[in-house]
Amino acid sequence: MNRYISKYEIKNNNLNKLKVKINNKKFIKQELKNSKILLDNINGYSLDVKQRLAIITNEDNNLIIAGAGSGKTLTIVGKIRYLIERLNVSKEEILCISFTNDSVNSLKCALSKNYNYDLDIFTFHKLALNIIRSNNLDVKIAHQYDLEYIIDEFFYSNVPNLKILKKENINKYIHFKNLIITFINLFKSNNYKYDKFDEFLDGLKYCDDYIFIKVVRQIYLEYQAELKSKNEVDFNDMINNAINIVKNDGYIKQYKYIIIDEYQDTSLTKYELIKEIKRKTKAKLFAVGDDFQSIYRFTGCNLDIFLNFDKYYGFSKIMKIENTYRNSRELINIAGKFIMKNKKQMRKRLRSNKRLYKPLKIVYFKNQKSTFLKLLLKLYDEYKSSILILGRNNKDIYNVIDDNFKLMDDGKLIYTKNNYIHIRYLTMHKSKGLEDENVIIINLQNNNLGFPSKIESNKVLHYVLHENDYYPYEEERRLFYVALTRTKNNVYLLVNKDNPSIFVKELIKNYRLNIQIINELL
Repeated sequence: MNRYISKYEIKNNNLNKLKVKINNKKFIKQELKNSKILLDNINGYSLDVKQRLAIITNEDNNLIIAGAGSGKTLTIVGKIRYLIERLNVSKEEILCISFTNDSVNSLKCALSKNYNYDLDIFTFHKLALNIIRSNNLDVKIAHQYDLEYIIDEFFYSNVPNLKILKKENINKYIHFKNLIITFINLFKSNNYKYDKFDEFLDGLKYCDDYIFIKVVRQIYLEYQAELKSKNEVDFNDMINNAINIVKNDGYIKQYKYIIIDEYQDTSLTKYELIKEIKRKTKAKLFAVGDDFQSIYRFTGCNLDIFLNFDKYYGFSKIMKIENTYRNSRELINIAGKFIMKNKKQMRKRLRSNKRLYKPLKIVYFKNQKSTFLKLLLKLYDEYKSSILILGRNNKDIYNVIDDNFKLMDDGKLIYTKNNYIHIRYLTMHKSKGLEDENVIIINLQNNNLGFPSKIESNKVLHYVLHENDYYPYEEERRLFYVALTRTKNNVYLLVNKDNPSIFVKELIKNYRLNIQIINELL
């Protein structure tokens, strides 16, 4: 008898699932119709079907995988409008988080200017500080150079003749100091406690790692004591302290929705903070990001949190928006195939209605500065529009400009012989989220400081670093993808023919039909 009851229950359960599926389709069709007028005009644009489906989907946990140039910000603005105007959620019940001050200010401006919305939009650090101060804890923000000062003081006190050593080996000392800073920041971004050092040291014999960790442990102890004595917190402790406050039932606004931009850059501590806020408020999560553009591993970013979203949050609805409105079909096909050489990336098929025959142009040079100037003037004559220059490192630009250029602090590049040419120089890391009419990529040479960078991370960092790389230059490949997809038109790769980047060689080998080779600019 039980066997037949079991069969009946299974059959009934399947029928219920089918009814839910049918009803869900009916609901989606009706909801798309009901929200049509609203979603026909978001910041002056009509959203596509996949953007609309992402917006009206309302599970407890939602991940929207948004390809480069696919209207990610429009989708976020659309979601906010949908919640407020369609679902009658109050502005006070929505929390928005992005990763940089610029992206936060941009979103605030769009919502305020177009819709007169004023809601909580924070960086993770500003959110954490807000939680700390909302719980009547008055703390100051530590200066970014405080840790450097503690390191210097430690070595002056413990290493005889440090001043002489620094003078003779200043670059080595700076590199070693930066390694300690990186280690401590990653240690804290994992929310590790002091006894984690003992775990690292357990079983280690007297070796380089053993000495380094013992030194770092003492510096960490002195740094934390210094922060405590001055009632200060650094950026990592802001988040860790906020986690503890929410975990111990401290005050947090009763949000109903949490919207996160650039979710692929999430660290373990940022995930833990969101998890605790969700636990306390029962808020629904709407996260948007692109694993193709995850380029901040050395700040604690853990791509696994994005790739295995449902493992971290439980049942989740994962959707994709795949129409790109920035890049041509030809360029996005090249960039997509290039990035998918990485084994652990979510497969997506970006589509574009824009066509450009050969959007990727390799410009070989004999004299780099002369060729760069000719290319710049050529683009200005043709397009009369702004130009974005991208390099791997901050100082790369000085290899291509002469005394007729002046670089400003904000990245603006002034050509003194023609002030009408609008030029910006940025590193590829800083360019994420931006776009321009045409892009020139420099420093595409095959050496340690070229692109991809061949400087390997110090092996001691494996104690605190999440190892996501399963393919050679995996993160550098993602960084190149970011650089390639900043353009609305063409990408110009400035290349030394005698020493080209391995990425340039790969592009020529695999995508020659969509690449224009320019041997000499006239």
